[in-house]
Amino acid sequence: MAERRSGKDHKEHFGGAEEHRASGSAARPGGHQTNHHGEWFSRFAHETARLTGKPAAFILAASSIVIWAVTGPLVNYSDTWHLVINTSTTIVTFLMVFLIQNTQNRDTMALQVKLSELIIAVQGAKNRLATAEDLSEEELERLHKEYCGRAESTMEHLEQRRAARSKKK
Repeated sequence: MAERRSGKDHKEHFGGAEEHRASGSAARPGGHQTNHHGEWFSRFAHETARLTGKPAAFILAASSIVIWAVTGPLVNYSDTWHLVINTSTTIVTFLMVFLIQNTQNRDTMALQVKLSELIIAVQGAKNRLATAEDLSEEELERLHKEYCGRAESTMEHLEQRRAARSKKK
């Protein structure tokens, strides 16, 4: 039977990782050393993604484009003028790809952890699905087909029950 964890139990189960992050402690539960560069990048990427998703960031970017466009006639649309926008947008795009991927990986992992907790907590659920993201493409495809078949079977069963109820009325 699945057991529920209180907030305290949750911290004990996961080694109080929240406390280690907040204190900036270099040691992880179990004596493992942290990767300071990885943590720094993760915090930086998370905060940058949060800030760039705000309306002010869009307004700043759009204003920069407008200023660049307005200066075009002043410099006779020179090659340097073109180079400024091309280089700027290329650099920003290149760097944002890494920040977006980092935050996407983090969000996906958080979602996987939450789903795993739900799968494990539900009585009768197949706990092997809690780690489905670690399966090969072939295994995932096989599971997908299996669950599609189960869904179709369930739908057929429900339709039969509905039809039987309709006949009784």
